[in-house]
Amino acid sequence: MRRRFAFILALVLLVSLTVFFCGRRHGHDGVVVDTDSVFLDLNKEIVAKSAQRADKVFSGFARNGLNGTVLYAEQGRVIYEKAFGWRDLTVRQKDSIRLDDAFQLSSDSKMFTAEAVMLLKAEGRLDYDDDIRKYIPELPYEGITIRMLLNHRSGLPRYDALADKFWPDRRKPFSNEAMIRMLADKAPDPYGTPGGSFFYNNINYALLATVVERATKQHFEDFMRERIFDPLGMSQSYIYSMRDDTQVSQYMPTAVQGHEMYKKGPVKSQNDYLNGVMGDKIMFSTVEDLWKFNQALDANALLPDSLQAEAFKPGSEQWKNNENYGFGWRMSTEHPNTFFHYGWWKGYRSLVIRDMAHRRFLAVLTNTTQLIPDAVWDFVSDTSLVLPEAEPWEPRE
Repeated sequence: MRRRFAFILALVLLVSLTVFFCGRRHGHDGVVVDTDSVFLDLNKEIVAKSAQRADKVFSGFARNGLNGTVLYAEQGRVIYEKAFGWRDLTVRQKDSIRLDDAFQLSSDSKMFTAEAVMLLKAEGRLDYDDDIRKYIPELPYEGITIRMLLNHRSGLPRYDALADKFWPDRRKPFSNEAMIRMLADKAPDPYGTPGGSFFYNNINYALLATVVERATKQHFEDFMRERIFDPLGMSQSYIYSMRDDTQVSQYMPTAVQGHEMYKKGPVKSQNDYLNGVMGDKIMFSTVEDLWKFNQALDANALLPDSLQAEAFKPGSEQWKNNENYGFGWRMSTEHPNTFFHYGWWKGYRSLVIRDMAHRRFLAVLTNTTQLIPDAVWDFVSDTSLVLPEAEPWEPRE
């Protein structure tokens, strides 16, 4: 039975990918593998119990302040999705959050920036071991490769600290190009040696966005839309760009505003001059679009398996505090065969988890700075209720 299942699944994926790439070749939108139409659920009782378990957990979190959206999937199918709370917490009871609302992903944006770099590698337009000065010759640092940026092993200083010191007018957006000019002019001392130990630093992925732009001669936000969001049907996802802005707006132009949480109550987060830097943050998306991206990764719809697998390999030989980093994904010895990322920036928090051992996926997007409970890991890791492997769907005669 397993051999028959594997054969049919491989055939389904082959047909789906053929349709995807043929559509791309003829100018049509790409096609995402719809596992809900491929698989037939043979155990609705277990699925229902799993959904009830998820609702009990996340409704409990919501009663304690979780404000946002949740999507949980297992064995290639969505088990539970729900929206909690309000778009603007300063005017409660007025505008409820919806499942198709886009939230800022903050650092969860990095998995998408990495995917863009991997697409260019697959096309032969860059190599992971290229010196980054091949694309950004202004940088005054030697021996740093694209791979080191992807793995957070460049040793470079923090750009936000540099901007806080040398960017006097906070009403003017600070961009990727402004960051590079400042690095070239000030040449701050690096934090570490290129290729050294893993040290998480946003500058790495901000520079990767510039590498994408210079390798393609295309704006980063346009490349992401044309090569990732549109082909995967991620219709609510976008990169927020301040490229043409001369002044920082008071608030970001989005329906779901971020909030800082204080004892006196929530305060709507204002826009920030550092929001002009792309690649390390500032992507907006929904839980349903993130699920589409997860499906595409499972089906190798963007990259062949041999290339996509690079994203989930530890980039450092030594695990720092039991943690490591691939290409846009975190990993920990506490959660074997599980890849994840956290996001936290200017009024938003988020979490994306891919448990490959049990084929589980969880996305949580919030518009507050309130912590997402650590108990989400207990939920994802709980094997007391396990869905069976999905059987392939077969049409009736």
